[in-house]
Amino acid sequence: MVDPSGKIIPPEHLLSGYARGIFPMSESRKDTGFHWYTAARRGIIPIDEFRVSGNVKRIIRQERYRPEINKRFRNVMIKCASRNTTWISDLIIDSYELLHEMGYAHSVEMINRDGGLAGGLYGVAIGSAFFGESMFKKEKEADKVALWHCHRILQNNGFELWDTQYYTEHLSQFGCIEISNNEYMERLQKALRKEAVFEL
Repeated sequence: MVDPSGKIIPPEHLLSGYARGIFPMSESRKDTGFHWYTAARRGIIPIDEFRVSGNVKRIIRQERYRPEINKRFRNVMIKCASRNTTWISDLIIDSYELLHEMGYAHSVEMINRDGGLAGGLYGVAIGSAFFGESMFKKEKEADKVALWHCHRILQNNGFELWDTQYYTEHLSQFGCIEISNNEYMERLQKALRKEAVFEL
């Protein structure tokens, strides 16, 4: 699908897609179109079962990185897209930046002691569902520390669903599990009926 304007995916299309259990991806950074995806089995992180390693906990205790949210959203997306293969195109970046300006898309940023961006993640929040999209790191474990801070935000603000789209071995270290699409849709509809605010 290509947006008629050639500039963005309309925000109402994105929000409607997430509410129906589908999500958009492009084929490359320069792709001017996108496709909707879903899966027979979905990955989620049960919020009460999230975990990180002892090494990550030590970095958190050392306060090596300072957490911020929503201050460098576009920069986080660009960093997430800066890899050899990516589904995050310029179209996706521009579209999600508008979602961010509307208060639906959020970034968690890890700031090093020099004020630089060490790592981070971004996703979309609707109701009490958070749809994690991508993360990156420039410095040691900064992506995992960002996940830890994201977990705190979700837990402290009453979120009920943390969607990772797919289950991977990498995400399993944080407590990610795989559920059927039917169970996912039941959890999604429940989470959409409750409001939650994504804030530190």
